[in-house]
Amino acid sequence: MAFSSALVLTDLNDYIAPSQACIKPVEIQKTADPGHQSEIKVDDQGGYYEITQDGGESKLEKAAISLNDCLACSGCVTSAESVLISMQSQEELYGIIKANQLALEQNTPDKYRTIVVSLSPQSRASLAAHYNLSPLQIHKRLTYFFKQLGCHHLVDISFARDLSLVESAREFVERYKSATAATGGSDPIVTNSATPVAGGGTTAASRRRGGAGGLKAKSQEHLPMLASSCPGWVCYAEKTHGEVLPHISNTKSPQQMMGTLVKDYLATKVNTRPNLIYHVAIMPCYDKKLEASRPDFFMQEFDTREVDCVLTTGEVQKMFGEQNVDFNQLLEAPLDTIFTKALLNPSETLYGSAGSSSGGQMEYIMATAARELFGIQLPSDPSQSDQVVVRIGRNADVREYSLETVDGQVLLKFATAYGFRNIQNIVRKIKTNKCQYHYVEVMACPGGCANGGGQLAPPPVETVNAKDWVNHVENIYRSVDGVLPEQNEAIVAIYNEWIGDPSTERSRQLLRTQYHAVTQNLVNPLATKW
Repeated sequence: MAFSSALVLTDLNDYIAPSQACIKPVEIQKTADPGHQSEIKVDDQGGYYEITQDGGESKLEKAAISLNDCLACSGCVTSAESVLISMQSQEELYGIIKANQLALEQNTPDKYRTIVVSLSPQSRASLAAHYNLSPLQIHKRLTYFFKQLGCHHLVDISFARDLSLVESAREFVERYKSATAATGGSDPIVTNSATPVAGGGTTAASRRRGGAGGLKAKSQEHLPMLASSCPGWVCYAEKTHGEVLPHISNTKSPQQMMGTLVKDYLATKVNTRPNLIYHVAIMPCYDKKLEASRPDFFMQEFDTREVDCVLTTGEVQKMFGEQNVDFNQLLEAPLDTIFTKALLNPSETLYGSAGSSSGGQMEYIMATAARELFGIQLPSDPSQSDQVVVRIGRNADVREYSLETVDGQVLLKFATAYGFRNIQNIVRKIKTNKCQYHYVEVMACPGGCANGGGQLAPPPVETVNAKDWVNHVENIYRSVDGVLPEQNEAIVAIYNEWIGDPSTERSRQLLRTQYHAVTQNLVNPLATKW
């Protein structure tokens, strides 16, 4: 399949601005007549018109750019939010709701779809900060809002994140043991070298859902392991640093883990086909729309995606206005009973995961690795342990966490790196075989997911500055108490019933994915001047 190369990003920066919008060219019909000449006029509203020799003018349509075009383009990295994605908007959700109403009127149950909305805790925290409400109040009001619209369930992505955390920790331990065996028992991070991706390509068959089995032998030996839940980072790595892809965790992100739960586990439990469930995810980042559209997350047998539509926090707020809803006066509905970490009785209480708004991966993986590899018990937040030394880098978005013995021997060395400038430093160290970390939690946005591009904007600068606002959202996120995945009885039950043996191929198909290096032209598209 051929893709357009019209999308370019002219000013790569950690902070995404409207100036980084993708360029959408106009479509001009070519003619075989060599004498036919015309000019292009642009009006005050940015509309394009073709002016013919006889003075006639006709408005030109903007060329359509599909989501696959956007994913395949090797020029755009952080400006995915500027792309007009018609299939990833609230209008698409409205269309599904109307189609359901029509199916009821016409008595065509085969066209009726169950609508499941997944809410990320980061979006919940952003809304809580904006409306000065608690996370629980936000969750209950959103439950009422979406069910009044015609949706059937509003579930908590924190539930699916438990699966992602458990699988990420399992993968890290697998990699560490495999790498240690390959180096004769010595610390693998000292002797392990980055292995380039041979050829940088994948076959069409391997790109399909469930094709990650072939990665097993080599990927487990690559340390440091890099977090994979940030699609902006993954997209950047695939398009510019194919050689680091073996280092990226193959575990699905919480969004896609929830997609698997909804379209596989839930569909089986309610005895329906996956394509008769419409799954919407509310996320803090526009790049999550691109993640949901990846071919790896398409269920070919049922012609459906694991996540059908991603709405950002800002788009959800826009829906309030479109539906003439005053959110401050909105009623509250009971929390859903499926896929929730909340305590429903005797009173409703939300629970999440320990750690930062970036998902708590670094904390959970370090605590699990310390226990399983060295027999050391760490608290859910390892930084609170006397055995973990925390060092802040040149900026607050780089932190090192070292698990050390009493005599100062380093057993594990983890890090967080947020923002592309810090990411580039990590990538450079990996390429030169100078990276001394076992695991790095990588996020494209400075400040992590609380500062995602799809979050609600802070108040006017005279009220509070942007940095303080992000810290406020982060504190609200952390106000929800963390519960370890192994303490979540519902997750343990689903794991035993649905997944079973985690070493099987079925488990890998459900819980893991793979990445694909994008073939680059000799000319760097970021350097192209248009």
